[in-house]
Amino acid sequence: MLQRRAKRFGGRSTPFRDRNPVVIGAIGLAVIVAMLLLAFNIADLPLLGGKSYSAALTEAGGLKAGDDVRIAGVKVGKIRSVDLDGDHVLVDFRVGRSTHLGSRTSASVRIKTILGQKYLALDPAGPGDLSATIPTSRTTPAYDVVEAFSDLATTTESIDTDQLANALDTVSTTFKDSPAQVRAAVAGLGRLSRTIASRDQQVRELLDHANGVTGVLSARNKELVSLLSRGDLLLQELKKRRADIHTLLVSTVTLSQQLTGLVRDNRAQIGPALSNVKSVLDTLKANQANLDRSIALLAPFVRVFANTVGNGRWFDTYIQNIVPVPGGIGSPS
Repeated sequence: MLQRRAKRFGGRSTPFRDRNPVVIGAIGLAVIVAMLLLAFNIADLPLLGGKSYSAALTEAGGLKAGDDVRIAGVKVGKIRSVDLDGDHVLVDFRVGRSTHLGSRTSASVRIKTILGQKYLALDPAGPGDLSATIPTSRTTPAYDVVEAFSDLATTTESIDTDQLANALDTVSTTFKDSPAQVRAAVAGLGRLSRTIASRDQQVRELLDHANGVTGVLSARNKELVSLLSRGDLLLQELKKRRADIHTLLVSTVTLSQQLTGLVRDNRAQIGPALSNVKSVLDTLKANQANLDRSIALLAPFVRVFANTVGNGRWFDTYIQNIVPVPGGIGSPS
């Protein structure tokens, strides 16, 4: 009885090598698939992927999902979505769990590359933790280059350069009894103002041209975006066709090698054949006039022969001075 209980409760389990390999393989595959799914979606896990926040912007300014979130230039997360929420744009983003954002954190959209790619810059501030959406009062959208040039042209046009030059000259005269360093600085300001006043027309023309260029770029914005998109599609298609192009080049090289081998192996036969062809061509070239005259004389014969057989499947001919055979076709009865 004791031995039976020992076998029932304390006996050894089935060895691993004796277990069903199909069940073990299925469990292993399920574990691998689960680990792969966990690895690809780790950013969406609340405990490992980080903390989610949102910011309200007056305009997106080219910001899109997948762009970086940075603090002092260091990447700390990514933007999850950019959606329109009433009269503003709501940007949802996620940062690492080690990143601390205070209750007065502000956000701004900044340019990452010269091609116009943007990122969301955060400026942590305030006590405690950020628990609400960053309002538009603490967010700054990206500043457009076209608007910057337009504002610069408008501002410079409203400046009275002559009055500015007179004001700086007055300041220079007022400080004429000041120390040498102050007088030199003020004199330099005066010369600068006179230079600006003398170049006022050129500066205005330059700003006008700059404004015109930015206006054209702004008007052609859709065309430029379409051109870049089509260029991207072309590059993607070339990337897709890369294997086909590689196969074509390899096949061309193989064909050239085979043709080279064919010529090398049959050089003894190809050489005399080409020589004979050259002789035939030289003979035809030497008798070109005779060939032309033969073709010209052949034309009347072809025309008469066509008339002879043109009425049916027989020769339509006439022989003179032959008496018809009695009882034949066409003879009087």
